Amino acid sequence: MKFSFSGRPLLAVSMGATVLAGCVSSAAIVPQPRAQQQQQQAVRGPAGAVTVPIGQPVRSQMPRPSGPVDPGFGRAPAGLNDRIFELWRAFPGKTGIAVQRIDGEWSLSQRGAELFPQQSVSKLWVTLSVLDAVDQGRMTLDQRVRIGPEDLVVFHQPLAARVRSEGSVTMSVRDLIETAITHSDNLANDSLLRTVGGPNAVRAFITKKDLGSIRFGPGERLLQAGTAGLTWQQSYSVGRNFEGARAALPAATRQAAMNNYLANPVDGASPSAIASALTRLARGTLLSPKSTEYLQGVLGRTKSGPRRLKAGLPPGWQFMHKTGTGQNLGGMTAGYNDIGIATAPDGTRYAIVVMMGSTTASIPARMALMQSVSSAVAEYHGK
Repeated sequence: MKFSFSGRPLLAVSMGATVLAGCVSSAAIVPQPRAQQQQQQAVRGPAGAVTVPIGQPVRSQMPRPSGPVDPGFGRAPAGLNDRIFELWRAFPGKTGIAVQRIDGEWSLSQRGAELFPQQSVSKLWVTLSVLDAVDQGRMTLDQRVRIGPEDLVVFHQPLAARVRSEGSVTMSVRDLIETAITHSDNLANDSLLRTVGGPNAVRAFITKKDLGSIRFGPGERLLQAGTAGLTWQQSYSVGRNFEGARAALPAATRQAAMNNYLANPVDGASPSAIASALTRLARGTLLSPKSTEYLQGVLGRTKSGPRRLKAGLPPGWQFMHKTGTGQNLGGMTAGYNDIGIATAPDGTRYAIVVMMGSTTASIPARMALMQSVSSAVAEYHGK
């Protein structure tokens, strides 16, 4: 089997997992001494997010793995470390990968400490914040939420058709969670965000739970407008008005806005922080037992991204996950992600995170990388 990145053929299969080779990413780096890596650890701000000067990217510091990546964890299977490194090195663009054994004691990553655009991955933090409010008695899953034309957003929002035809709709928090997570509906997610208290409420949850290098942006409308170089207007939520306004911008304006977003994403998160959060969710330390079970069930019903990480797992494995996909500019996508919890037939669980900060690789090639990562995790399970 062959894959092609940027028109160049890439090599095929090794030991049961697809290994992509033949094109070295600009993400590849020179290994550094351990002491130097420690000196370059990201600095956490008061909200627990990695802080860097506006307009400056977080620099890579992850060398070829030679043992445990994160202090306090045991050693991952040596072959898996090497396999993940080779996959990461060969893929064109800025890519972050993190794997953590939930029922065990090890983790590994490449560019695991850097910030990557989350896009719809951030819907997970909204739902976690809502369920935490439910656990605290401040909300209920049966609480009703009205959604009108003034609430419409951009891009993927199937719920908008009902709002336009009916004038407004009222849905339970439970139904909004199901719609936001399983169908990645932006309107359902923003409605939950508004109901739980806005972006500051989600940031407060992230801080309270000490989730580390995870930022939460300003909401779908402002995030997407800012990434495109626009100032949000509610008229952009109608038809293809947003795309039209974006296309009318000077190319330099769009490129500058995209560059600023990629250099310092307002919704950025590190792969290792996300893997840790997934681990804590699976272990039941983020939410009540009832909310934990409920959310994992919802994540298990996700419809988006069936050919991403999920497709690399063998029969008998289960996967609960959340995807995220950003805007395109000049053949480059800003944010192409999948994060989730894989469960082996024997019940052992792994948090798997693959985030593409920027890549020009074809969509099949992106999915092939994700499948190769999850396939490698399954191959080395039990070794």
